[in-house]
Amino acid sequence: MTFKPTLMSGLIVAALAAASAASAQTVRIGNQGDALSMDPHSLNETTQLSVVGNVYEPLVGRDQNLKLTPRLATSWKQVSPTVWRFELRKGVKFHDGKPFTADDVLFSLARGAGDGSDMRSYTNDIQAVRKVGEHTVDIETKAPFPILPDVLTFFYVMSKTWSEENQATKPVDRRKGIENAASFRANGTGPFRLRERQPNVKTTFVRNGAYWGKIEGNVVNVEYTPIGNDATRVAALLSGQVDVIEPVPVQDVARINASGKSKVLQGPELRTIFLGMDQKRDELLYSSVKGKNPFKDKRVRQAFYQAIDIVGIQKSVMRGASRPSALMVGPGINGYDASMDKRPAYDLDAAKKLLADAGYPNGFEVSMNCPNDRYVNDGEICQAVSAGLAKVGVKVRLQAETKGTYFPKVLKRDTSFYLLGWTPSTYDAHNALNALTRCVDDKGAGQFNLGAYCNPKLDELTLKIQSETDQAKRNALIKEAFKLHDEDFAHLPLHQQALAWGVANNLSLVQLADNVMPFRFMSVK
Repeated sequence: MTFKPTLMSGLIVAALAAASAASAQTVRIGNQGDALSMDPHSLNETTQLSVVGNVYEPLVGRDQNLKLTPRLATSWKQVSPTVWRFELRKGVKFHDGKPFTADDVLFSLARGAGDGSDMRSYTNDIQAVRKVGEHTVDIETKAPFPILPDVLTFFYVMSKTWSEENQATKPVDRRKGIENAASFRANGTGPFRLRERQPNVKTTFVRNGAYWGKIEGNVVNVEYTPIGNDATRVAALLSGQVDVIEPVPVQDVARINASGKSKVLQGPELRTIFLGMDQKRDELLYSSVKGKNPFKDKRVRQAFYQAIDIVGIQKSVMRGASRPSALMVGPGINGYDASMDKRPAYDLDAAKKLLADAGYPNGFEVSMNCPNDRYVNDGEICQAVSAGLAKVGVKVRLQAETKGTYFPKVLKRDTSFYLLGWTPSTYDAHNALNALTRCVDDKGAGQFNLGAYCNPKLDELTLKIQSETDQAKRNALIKEAFKLHDEDFAHLPLHQQALAWGVANNLSLVQLADNVMPFRFMSVK
């Protein structure tokens, strides 16, 4: 592959070079995209939660093996079938010096459940939150919820006082273009403080010298720079202008490993990439079909599925760095069942017949929304899907764009056909069922069910899964739920992508299967 530098890529490299005179304990990260805000409740997206999770903390966290570990709560237990009690850590201070108390937990859970929050799928089954003492809170759920501590691992706590003083009591709502102080400033309890925020340019962090806990690594400063161009990102790593890049383009893995200066850390990721379709509107918004919605017909959804050459995508687009999937969750997620992970055959003739039977013998036109800087080769995946659909008469008008404009659009459900990726933050199938497949309500159920698919029987099973404590019975319910989902062709799973981080040889860090990158685990040798 020959890379021809552009003016923009040249400016990025020059800017990185100017900043290269950094201390030995500074780590410079070049990522495909930026966190869209510093507000921890504004976007439920891994890059966002990974970045702000260095500044803010949850009640319950995860260690280097993804096991539950105390963070702002020192312990938790069920005091009744529907009530969890959390004992909070004493002596913790926010970065502005104010103490952390139960009031901050109550405030944060209410903020995250409120209007504009992108975290309501974490709180939709919480009935009430009560302050028992200055450092004790009870969380009551609408029904027994044995995995509540797992659910809270990506739900970060903000300072009530700081939010009130800075007019940031409501989350930033990018769907409506609403910003506030929490977009650009941050005041958490975490191991790193936000030093400077320059959206889409560079964000810098500094080690929190007053952190309540142990910081395993020795890094003092972190510079986070979005570098959207693949070739520029790789060039920055190989020239020593950054220390980490994510993701590594699949075609550059061997070159980085052969450089002698850097290596590629690879491993399976828990994220499933899938396609969704508007199944609610009576007339599809962005389509040549007028007066009806073809995606309401299961035959059309199945035809789209069978027109996707997933093996071709794996070989040509992903260069082997993906695992084709028939389920909305993959290996490593509790409830995954390999016996169900069998895709319907890639069959263009069968797809054409299904379309004809549904009344579209000549296909139709439809717009497809796709990010081009969020997932591995996301734009190229959408191009390959579009090419496959063209073979059965479906003309796709592909709208690939930066995630900064893509997410606000699709999260408003202003889409007919879209690509999305999902990592269950609980490492449990319930998370995907609750967020992606439940009938949409105004409390957070189905918050990322952007096509508004709805099957009441599947909802009933999801609630049973949430409350069931017997693991064998629970897994049977999960299997039944996914069977219903698959029979409906409610979404079209594509694959689990592989992780690929480029890392300088003098840096050690921990690669987690959820693609979160904690700064506290980084050390410069």
